[in-house]
Amino acid sequence: MLNFMKKVALTLFLLMLTVQLFAQQQGGSLSDDVYASGKIYVVVACAVLILLGLLIFLFTLDRRLKKIEKRNLEK
Repeated sequence: MLNFMKKVALTLFLLMLTVQLFAQQQGGSLSDDVYASGKIYVVVACAVLILLGLLIFLFTLDRRLKKIEKRNLEK
């Protein structure tokens, strides 16, 4: 009985998902508008800066952890 309920729930979920897909418009997307106006470079620059900041943070954190581990091993 539980297996049957899971199948029914999954079927209803998939049916609702297809209804939502039919409701979407086929107009221009946000990425097309951003690319056409030339602001895509700003978006890419922001993404690169965020990724660089994360990488720098991870490398500094790794160095700090190595120092702490080395200090603990010496004791």
